Amino acid sequence: MREPMVSRYTAGRLSPIRRLADLRRLQDEQFDVLVVGGGVTGAGAALDAASRGLKVALVEARDLAAGTSSRSSKLIHGGLRYLEQLELHLVHEALTERGLLSTRLAPHLVRPVPILVPLPAGNPAARVARRAYYGLGVAAYDVFAGVFGPGRGMPLHRHLTRDGARHLFPSLRAEAVSGAIRYYDGQVDDARLVVNLARTAASLGAAVVTSARVVGFVREAREVVGVRVRDLESPGSPEFEVRARTVVAATGVWSDDMSQMLRDVGVRPGLRVRASKGVHLVVPRSAITGEAGLILRTPTSVLFVIPWGGHWIIGTTDTDWKLDRSHPAASARDIRYLLDQVNEVLDRPLTVDDIEGVYAGLRPLLSGEADSTSKLSREHAVVEPMLGLLLVAGGKYTTYRVMAADVIDRAVRRLGVDRPSRTAELPLLGADGYAAAWRDRQDTARRHGITTGVIEHLLERYGTLSVHLLAMIKADPALATPLAGAPEYLAAEVAYAALAEGALHLDDVLTRRLRISIETAHRGSDSVIHAAEVMGEALGWDRAVREREIEHYVARVTAERQSQTMDDDVAADAARLGAPDVRGYAADRGIDLLQVDL
Repeated sequence: MREPMVSRYTAGRLSPIRRLADLRRLQDEQFDVLVVGGGVTGAGAALDAASRGLKVALVEARDLAAGTSSRSSKLIHGGLRYLEQLELHLVHEALTERGLLSTRLAPHLVRPVPILVPLPAGNPAARVARRAYYGLGVAAYDVFAGVFGPGRGMPLHRHLTRDGARHLFPSLRAEAVSGAIRYYDGQVDDARLVVNLARTAASLGAAVVTSARVVGFVREAREVVGVRVRDLESPGSPEFEVRARTVVAATGVWSDDMSQMLRDVGVRPGLRVRASKGVHLVVPRSAITGEAGLILRTPTSVLFVIPWGGHWIIGTTDTDWKLDRSHPAASARDIRYLLDQVNEVLDRPLTVDDIEGVYAGLRPLLSGEADSTSKLSREHAVVEPMLGLLLVAGGKYTTYRVMAADVIDRAVRRLGVDRPSRTAELPLLGADGYAAAWRDRQDTARRHGITTGVIEHLLERYGTLSVHLLAMIKADPALATPLAGAPEYLAAEVAYAALAEGALHLDDVLTRRLRISIETAHRGSDSVIHAAEVMGEALGWDRAVREREIEHYVARVTAERQSQTMDDDVAADAARLGAPDVRGYAADRGIDLLQVDL
């Protein structure tokens, strides 16, 4: 728990000094719960445990949300297709969480987005049948969310004629649709939500350390009592032990690796996780004319076309992936598939030239008997393959809080304490006072001498924590400068990411704290020098470090572009791995780091 005289914001600041202090804590203290994995489930588990008054640590091998949790469709949703699969409890659970996030826990990060379900053209009988079928599904969606009440957080659905659908989405081909149904789901900046979860956990006393890779377990007899960790920011330093009464592995598609670390004592994993690759495209808002998103059925998956600020996100694919899990690669085949599917309903077909960004992520699905990953359940599981070690895997982004509560419930039973989960009532940092801050945004803009648009931008990304960025700008007006190549972002956001949000490298900032790597045609290469100057000033980088960070980022962008020209996964994966990981993962593939310029 934090000291009573320390503010929640100060206690939750993931600064360079805080990282050093937390590294010392990892080596000096024994924790009640040690969470391995800094994605949404791991950060959620750390917050859940810390909010129960437990002594908590979280370690992440790369960056917060570096894997699956920054590469989603940016939706907090119940999952219409799960209704069709009759996973009604999963839909109800997800919609309950959607309501909590959008109204209480993170209203600054989760907000309603309208989505159209286009109804295909056809003969009159078929049109009536389709409208009835889809209308029943969307109506059930509203019922599961709670038709009325302040907790649902989203407007109700509405049926539209063909003219009504094309009024909201003029780019729909008139001959392709007979009408549509408009419903609402939640939209989120997935990486920022994870950062807020981790910072909120830190504000309650959790030690949070990224670039800290678990390389093995510490055992006493047949009980796990901790882990061995390597600090990837200090490759010359020795491994060290972190002691904990319970270890929670929330490692997503790396879950099987955790069990493999115990293979010498014959431990069976208890669950197996299958990686499904999902690819998304980002195109400029001008490429498609519409005021709502779309949800489309495809032969292998559900396709979303979602407005995202000045852009559209189009995705996703749903295919098996058995190659490098740290950097899943999108191939030219994936890109063609998405373009072909979306172009079936657009009046102006999109081409590769329209694409600003591409990103690929891996969903951790519990392995089953289905041949298609799209048919695997989005249920989660908690298992204890060895005394002292809990694995949590599966599930979906929207239900992270339920997964976290389930695994920490198991942990507290093991610890012999009776402390129920509190996270359903605990707003994340930046949520407190958000409604009032949004209401008063014009007054705030006048007081600070900046535009209302800038205040809105900050509020929608930082909530009431925006006051700290405004204070930074007041102290150093140069931080009010728009970032080169990405004028919608401010230099202050780069500095804030380094000083308060745990960003250690340019890649952390340009890819996750900001979304420049997917929102600009240059993928961040035009912003990298300015960002390095600002981040270097904040972190005290010398010239050599700045140049190394720039070189790495540019190499990563080049490798990603090359991978997206390859026609199959194997070739795309090989091209993407042409750029080494800034955190030294090349060493884990048997490459001498001394011969690689990182």
